[in-house]
Amino acid sequence: MDCPSCGHLNREGARFCAECATALIEAVTCPSCGTINPPATKYCDGCGQALADAAAPIAATDPRTHPPEHLAEKIRAGRAALEGERKQVTVLFADVMGSMELAEQSDPEEWRRIMDRFFSILCAGVHRFEGTVDKFTGDGIMALFGAPVAHEDHARRACYAALHLHKELAAYAAELRAQGLSFSVRMGLNSGEVVVGAIGEDLGMEYTAIGHTVGLAQRMEQLAAADRVYLSEHTARLAEGHFALTDLGEVTIKGASRPLRVRELTGVGAARGPLDVSRARGFSRFVGRDEELRMLEQAFTGEGQVIGIVGEAGVGKSRLCHEFAERTRAKGTPVYHLAGQAHAKSVPLLPLLQLLRTYFEITEQDSDRTARERIAGKLLLLDKSFDDDLPLMFDFLAVPDPSRPPPRMDPEARQRQLLGLMKRLNHAQSARQPGVTLVEDLHWLDPASEVFLANQVEAVQGTQSLVVLNFRPEYHAPWMSRSYYRQIALAPLGLRGDQANAR
Repeated sequence: MDCPSCGHLNREGARFCAECATALIEAVTCPSCGTINPPATKYCDGCGQALADAAAPIAATDPRTHPPEHLAEKIRAGRAALEGERKQVTVLFADVMGSMELAEQSDPEEWRRIMDRFFSILCAGVHRFEGTVDKFTGDGIMALFGAPVAHEDHARRACYAALHLHKELAAYAAELRAQGLSFSVRMGLNSGEVVVGAIGEDLGMEYTAIGHTVGLAQRMEQLAAADRVYLSEHTARLAEGHFALTDLGEVTIKGASRPLRVRELTGVGAARGPLDVSRARGFSRFVGRDEELRMLEQAFTGEGQVIGIVGEAGVGKSRLCHEFAERTRAKGTPVYHLAGQAHAKSVPLLPLLQLLRTYFEITEQDSDRTARERIAGKLLLLDKSFDDDLPLMFDFLAVPDPSRPPPRMDPEARQRQLLGLMKRLNHAQSARQPGVTLVEDLHWLDPASEVFLANQVEAVQGTQSLVVLNFRPEYHAPWMSRSYYRQIALAPLGLRGDQANAR
C-alpha cells in the first residue's frame, strides 16, 4: 500500500505509514462530537451518533478544494495532455500545531467552525496564486503549485502564497487568542518532480511522487516552529533573490541520506523578476542595442509619447529598459517603474498599488498615519486642489482616515474618480518635473491594471513625459492605434550579442 503523502510502500493491512506516520485507512469523523472512528463504523463510540450518513461524504471532493472558475478552465483545457506527464512542482503543507489539545479545550461544534474557517482561508490563499489543494490532512492541507496548471515560477508562487497565508492566519489567530485559544500554524515547502495521473471530472488530480518530493515537504512542515514557514534547499534555490530567507543550517532528516539545509521564509525580497536577480549577481557588458537605446533617448524630447518594446521572452527587453532607466536617472530625471508579475495576474491592481506606494515613499514599516502623511505631503505640494481627493487616495492605498472617510459610491463611480485622479496626478507631476514611466511585462497585467494603464497612456497627451512599455508579441491593446504611440521590435541578437547580454 503506497502512502498518499510520501509515497513509501507499506505492507498490506498497515494502518499508518512506516515512513511518515500518515494514516493509511480513511477514518470516519463524527459530525456531532468530532470523535475519529474506524472505517465502516455504524455508530460513534464517543456519543452514539449514527455514522452511516457521515461516512458517505468522505469520498466526495470537498467543495473548498474546487478551484475558481478561471483556474478550473485552465485545468480542463490541458487535462488530456497532462496525464502521465512529468511536472516540476512545489508542494506546500500547512497544519495547526497541537490541534488535538486545542480540540479537547473547545466545544465540538465551535471547533468545527474554527477549522472550517481555517480551511477556507487556506484554500482561498492557495487558489489566489493558481495553486491547487490536493488533500486535507485532518488539521491542515497539502497543496501543489505547478500542476495541473504548469507554471515556470511555481516555487515563487508557493512562497507568495505562504506569505499571504501567514498574514491572513496571523489575523485569524489573533481573533482566536482573544477568545482564549492559542492557535498557531506552521508550513513547509519543497520543490521537485511528480508524474501527473488522471484528472477526474471533479478536477481532482491523482499523481505519483518521484523520490521524496512530497515527503520532504511534509518534513519541512514538521520541523517548522509555530507561525513559521520552512523551505527545503530545492525551493530556496528557485526562490533566491525574490524572498528574504534565513539560513537555519543543516538538519538531519529521517529518510534523507545526508543532512539537508533548511531556510526560513521571512518576507519578500528586492527582486521582482529575473533581471533583478541578475543585477544582484552582476551584469555582463551591455552591447548590441545601441540603436534601440538611442531611439528611446530621442523619444524623451519634451513632448508626451508612448513607446512600446515588443519581443519574445529572453531577447533582452528588460535589460534594454534597465539601461535606459539608469541613464535617465543619471541625468536627474525621475523614473517610475511598475511591472506585471505572472503570479499576480489574478490579483487586481497589485502593480499599480506597488507603483503608488513607491511614488509616495511608503514602506512596509510605516504606520497608517505615517503613510497618510506621506501621501498628503506629496499631493498637496503638487497642487492644493488635491486636498479633496485625499480620502479617496487613502482608501485606495488601504490606509483610510477614520476622521475623513471617502464618499460612498458604487464601484463604477469609484473607478471613474480614481482614473480622473490618476490623470490629474500625471499632469501635475509632469508640469513640476517631467519623468519617465516604465511599465514592464504587460502580458502579465491583470484586467483592472490594464484599465489604469490605458488611462495612463491617454494621460500622456499634453504632458512632457514619456511612457515606455515592454511586452511579448501576443499582447495587443486598443491604445496601440494612438498617434502618439510608437513601437520598437526587438529581434534576437547574434551569438556575440547573446553571450554579452545574457542575463
